[in-house]
Amino acid sequence: MRLIPLLILLSVLPAVADTPRPNVVWFVVDDMSAEFSCYGETAIATPHVDRIAEAGMRFENAFVTAPVCSSSRSAMITGCYQTTIGAHHHRSGRGEHRITLPADVEPLPARMQRAGYFTCIGSGLPGFDHRGLPVKKDQTGKTDYNFQWNKAIYHSHDWAGRKEGQPFFMQVQLHGGKLRGDSEASFAELQKRAAAAFGEAVDPGRITLPSHYPDDPLLRRDWAAYLDSVRLTDQHVGLVMDRLRAEGLAGNTLVIFMTDHGISHARGKQFLYDEGTHIPFIVSGPGVPPGTVRTDLVESIDMAAITLAAAGLAIPGWMQGRDVLAEDYEPRDIVFAARDRCGEASDRIRSARTATHLYIRNFHPDRPLLMPNDYKDSKAILQRLRELHAAGSLPELAENLLFAPARPAEELYEWKADRWQHLNLAGDPAHAETKRALSARLDQWIAESRDPGDESPEVYDLEIADELAQIKKGTERHRAFSGNADIYRQWMRAGK
Repeated sequence: MRLIPLLILLSVLPAVADTPRPNVVWFVVDDMSAEFSCYGETAIATPHVDRIAEAGMRFENAFVTAPVCSSSRSAMITGCYQTTIGAHHHRSGRGEHRITLPADVEPLPARMQRAGYFTCIGSGLPGFDHRGLPVKKDQTGKTDYNFQWNKAIYHSHDWAGRKEGQPFFMQVQLHGGKLRGDSEASFAELQKRAAAAFGEAVDPGRITLPSHYPDDPLLRRDWAAYLDSVRLTDQHVGLVMDRLRAEGLAGNTLVIFMTDHGISHARGKQFLYDEGTHIPFIVSGPGVPPGTVRTDLVESIDMAAITLAAAGLAIPGWMQGRDVLAEDYEPRDIVFAARDRCGEASDRIRSARTATHLYIRNFHPDRPLLMPNDYKDSKAILQRLRELHAAGSLPELAENLLFAPARPAEELYEWKADRWQHLNLAGDPAHAETKRALSARLDQWIAESRDPGDESPEVYDLEIADELAQIKKGTERHRAFSGNADIYRQWMRAGK
């Protein structure tokens, strides 16, 4: 029998028939890596997320299938690779160019509704928003799906509106790493909030930056603000869990805590290194053995399959996510991820990861890592990195990894030993067989998952027109976005 009873057992065994179906609560956090105490972070304490981990199962090696919000969320809510459902380009299919799901694929909340669940998405705290700040009117939480969907798949922003005894499926959507903003002023504002909440903010002088970033005061302030955003996220999670306990719901609620991708930084969000794809993933609730740590590879799309199984519902054959809690589950030997167009930045990267190696293929190696991108270039940390690069004052490692004019077509890393993926082994003859094997597995996945790859120039133009329509004309951002798009059009025509 599974860890969580199946629907068929509920219908056959009288002793279990009256057992209520579990509620399911997802915590989905923006722009945050695994900087939690239970994952080894020592600069801050995160007691509330740690408590969920202590009561359940923590996955050490969980990865998103896409390192940017909308593509990742499109995959999560369907349990399918974003490439398979054509939702892999960031913020796509929302204007003149429309994207519809394959005929047999549907968002998870629709299936939960048909099974009698009350579906909701919000902050988890009535009267407060996704930032943990007071609001006069509660709002629906972040969706950000790259396909056409019916808003009726969500009944409400909160489970309070359900019928008495009705099980609920709740997504608690939190602002996470976005709390720190993108400027020195926003860093300072978050420090004030953290000091008010915890007595003091994280001291920028006491943190350790990843070694590929220069030891710069602004980057330190940003990382300190990021760690404070982790603490504030942990605090919000704790309040939601307190509410579940106060309402007598905690004992029959499956909780899944995760983030939609890694930290938003130069080599994090939008890229397939651990900084962009490795996430916290914790499951706690009925039937989940407490204090369990799993080291096998899991993917963010597994969350949908876990949820269906917890509710006693069959996992459809088209769903690529797996119920990793099933007793007959066979751990994966490999996981995959994909990066595609992000805003105006047209790109295509794919990766295959085993327990020991990370293989990355850059389909446009002639384009630099930090290619023109209005979203990333508007951030103070990227502006500082570009300033240091222009002044010739970056350390050699940062210069080589961040500002090389081109990228290798293939990258290979021993990712556990090489935490930040600095040493590319793709050209090392001693690793030639590993590279060949992973390249072949990636080719197989691309074919089997029906990965459509790059947009056509015509679709790119439609998507860019839609993005520009959302930006006020005459502004610096509109000018930058439009100018960058022209650069990509030139690169496409040149075959770059």
